[in-house]
Formats: sequence, structure tokens, C-alpha cells
Amino acid sequence: MQEASKKEAKLIGIAMIAGLIAGLALYFSGHGEMAAYLKPIGTIFIRLLKMVIVPLVLSSIFMAMYHLGTPESLGSMGRKAVGYYFLTTAFAVFLGLIMVNLINPGVGVEGIQESAGLHGLSEVMHQQVTQSKGLYQTILDVIVNAIPTNPFEAMATSTVLQVIVFAIMFGIVALYMPKKALPVVSFMESLEAMTLRLTHVIMKFAPIGIFVLMMDIMARTGFSAIVSLSKYMATVIIGLLLHAVALMAIASWRMKKSPMFILKSLSSPLLTAFSTSSSAATLPITMTCVEENLGVRKDTAKFVLPLGATINMDGTALYESVAAIFIAQVYGIELGIGQQVVIFMTASLAAIGAAAIPGAGLITMSIVLGAVGLPIEGIGLILAVDRILDMFRTTVNVFGDCVGTIVVDSMMDNNEFSGGDSNSLIEGSVN
Repeated sequence: MQEASKKEAKLIGIAMIAGLIAGLALYFSGHGEMAAYLKPIGTIFIRLLKMVIVPLVLSSIFMAMYHLGTPESLGSMGRKAVGYYFLTTAFAVFLGLIMVNLINPGVGVEGIQESAGLHGLSEVMHQQVTQSKGLYQTILDVIVNAIPTNPFEAMATSTVLQVIVFAIMFGIVALYMPKKALPVVSFMESLEAMTLRLTHVIMKFAPIGIFVLMMDIMARTGFSAIVSLSKYMATVIIGLLLHAVALMAIASWRMKKSPMFILKSLSSPLLTAFSTSSSAATLPITMTCVEENLGVRKDTAKFVLPLGATINMDGTALYESVAAIFIAQVYGIELGIGQQVVIFMTASLAAIGAAAIPGAGLITMSIVLGAVGLPIEGIGLILAVDRILDMFRTTVNVFGDCVGTIVVDSMMDNNEFSGGDSNSLIEGSVN
């Protein structure tokens, strides 16, 4: 399986390079619109991956609850995972603020507001994004919106955080009703196995889908957007690379393995994340590689990775802090320490609620801008290169999920895993 994963990663890498070259060739030849004819292939590939997300998250989280055996072990893993993810997200935002204040990418930029077409974009953006909210309201919204009023609706609309909450609660109930829960457990076990198998089949077509996605991006943007916003892009990318280096150091320390070994082991999900810009679509591949290539216990991977794909957005959080300060600098607005602290807190929290899909960071960006009174229409300044930066920040998001799983797994004692035997609970169960 490990050899197959390496071969798959090589094919994905070749497909990305080929798509990059083909896209640039179309762009410079003046036939960029031709990529649109093949774009549906890439769209189908992403839709196929998204198709398995809800059944995979539901079944894997439920089975993780059941296999952990006791609510106490579940609570221990949950606290460690959430605590670790919050710390790394906060560090990412802090790093982003440092980078943007050192480089000042928006200082001295001229003409960008007119070229972005802000006047025509303003009303549209105000209709599409939520009204600005305070820090307390942002925290409250994240907590309240995590609870589903209808779990079936949450599944139908792919509201993954609500699906996770329902799966956790349903799995805990199964622990206390082991006899009556057996039919449901059997169903979930079959659903999980079938979903993972379906994912393997879908990934056979990954090189084709990724080739088309890369070609479409480069055929539409070329280098024009990159040149005009190069300093801003450099700030975000350097910040993401530094954060990735810090994550790699943590992973290497906890696993006692070289960074190169870890990169090779995770090459398939990282390349897929880069090309699709969706950590949710990458989740099935990430789970397989973390278990098979890095030796993380299945119970840990099945719980921590879906949780991370929902609440751990290191790359998105860093990007939002940089983008907010950049927009302020372009408008000539000087933000004080207090306002930057608000950005720090809001970006950390807003990233938790960001959907694991391409471009979701633009929506949560409105929360960050509104919290410090910046014009929401300023999002138009960064639209031209957002899709490109989305590829980088999604890769860091996925890598952060993987490292979090490694860390949590290394912190869990073997006696905290019961191997799915719930017989010890039968005597005291609620029937």
C-alpha cells in the first residue's frame, strides 16, 4: 500500500507540472478560454471527493468513539486535540501579524484600488458577506452553530462541524448501550470500509483531475495578477513556509523521523490539497496516508483528522491576519496595538468556522475586517490572487492536521485505547 501511495504521489506531481505548463501555454498564446472546455473534468473530480466526505466523517468519528471504549479516553483525546489545534492556530495568526508589520506590503501601493474595481464590487460584497460582529458574538456564533437542529439537514448541506458533533454524541450513546447499538455499529463499520474503498477508486483518477485544475488556474490568471500583488503574496507565502517549518520540527521531534521521511509519507495529500484548495476533499487521502505511511493509530486518525479538517485552519488564519493589515495599509489606515489584538483574536476564531472548501477564507475575512472597522469592500484588493494563495494556505491547513494527529497520537498511552471492546461497559450500561 505504501508503494502504491508513493506511485500515486509521483503521478499527481507530474500532473501538476504538466497542468502548469499547459495552462501557461494557453494563456500566453491568447487561448486561455480553451481551458474552460476541460474544466468540468476537474469539477467532477472535486465533487467525487466531496461526495464521500459526509459518510466518511460520520462513520469514522462514530467508530472512533466506539473503539476508544470509554468517555474518559475520548475526553482525553478531545482535550489534547482541541488544545493543540488552538495553540498552533494562534501561533499562525501571531506569525502573520509579525510578517506583515515587518514587510509592510500595502505601504506605497498605488492604483490598486481602481484596478480592483472596488466601486462596482462594494454592493455585491456587502450582500454576500455577513454583517460585522464583535469578538464575543463571533465566539458565541461558533459554539451555537456547531449544534445541529437537524443532523440529517447538516449531512445534506455538508455542515461538517455539526456532523462531527452529532457523530460524537451518537458514539458516546453507543458506548452506554452496547447491546442495542450493535446494529448501528455494524452499519457504521460497513459504511466506513465502503467509503474508504470508494475513495481509493476515486483517487485513481486524481492525476487527470489535478492536471485540468492546474491548467484552468494558470490559463485564466497567468502571471499578471502575481506581478501586481507580488509583495503581498510574498508576505503570505513566507509566513506559511515559516509556519510549515515549525510544524515540521514538531512532527520530526514527536515521531523521531527525518523531515524528508515525513514529507514523502504525506506527499499525496499535500499535493492534492495544493491542487484542489480543499482540505475537506483531501481528508480521505490524508487519513489513509497518516495511518499507512506514518503508523498513526486508526482510532486517533479517525477522530483527530476530521476534527482538524473542520476547526484547524492554520494557513487560513495566517492569511487572514496578513490580508487584514495589508488592506488597512492600502487604504492608509494605521491600526494600533489594540486593533491588531482584535485581529489576532478574531482571525483565530473565524478560522475555526471556515468551511474546508476553496475560497472559504474570503467569507470569514469579512468578520475580521468588520471587527476593526475596515471596509469589507477591501476584499476586492486581494481577489485577483486569492485562488493562488488558497492553494498554499490549504496545503498548510492539511499539514497542520497531519502534525496534530501525530502529536495527539504520541501523547496517548496505549492503555487509553481499548480496541473497541465495550464488554466492560455492559454491566453498568443504560438499557
